[in-house]
Amino acid sequence: MDNPALDLKGLLALTLVTGRDEARPRTILELAERAFAGGVTALQLREKNLTDREFYDLASPLAQFCRQKGRLFIINDRLDIALAVAADGLHLGVGDLPIKVARAFWPRPKILGATAKTVAAAKKAEEEGADYLGCGALFPSPSKPEAPIMALETLKAIQEATTLPLVGIGGVNPKNAALAWSWGLTGLAAITSLARAEDPERVANSLTKKPRN
Repeated sequence: MDNPALDLKGLLALTLVTGRDEARPRTILELAERAFAGGVTALQLREKNLTDREFYDLASPLAQFCRQKGRLFIINDRLDIALAVAADGLHLGVGDLPIKVARAFWPRPKILGATAKTVAAAKKAEEEGADYLGCGALFPSPSKPEAPIMALETLKAIQEATTLPLVGIGGVNPKNAALAWSWGLTGLAAITSLARAEDPERVANSLTKKPRN
C-alpha cells in the first residue's frame, strides 16, 4: 500500500503474521492470497534465520504483492529490510531496536509498531513514537507455547494508559476471536490459526466477525 494514511483501525483489523516455516507447505504468497480473500488486512513477515539477501529476496515480491492487493505490508524486527523493500510498516519486539532510534530512520507516514507487555512499556513506546501496540499473548499460543498469557487487567490498563491502537496476538482462533474483540481491541493478529488452516479464507472471515452489541 503506497503511502498509507494512519487509519490504523482499518489497516490493522486483521494481521497475518508468518514466515516460511509457518506457511509451509504453501508459500507465503499463496497463504497471503487466500487469507486476503477472507478479510486479512495486513501481512507481517517474520523471519529470524535468513541472510540479509535471502530476507530481501523473500520480502521484495511480497511487498509488491501487498501493494497490488491494497494491503499493509509489515516487516518484523529488520529496519534495514523494511527500508530496502519500501514496506508500509515495521514492528519491533522487546529485544529489538529502541523505538526512538527506529523512528528517526522510519518517519511517518511509515507505520511503526511495538510489542508492549506492561503499562510502562506501552507508555514508553508511545512517547518514543510508536503508532500502535502489539499485546499478548491473549490465549495459549501454539507458535509460542512459552509465552505468558497477558492478564485482562493488564490489557485494560494499557488501553487506559495510552492513546495508541492495540492489536491483540497469541492463540487467536475462530473459537475465541469474538471474546478478544469484546475487549475493545483495534485489531487481531494470527499465526497458526491462519497458516495451518485447510481453508485460510474461511478462517480469516471468521476472525473478523465481532460480537453483536
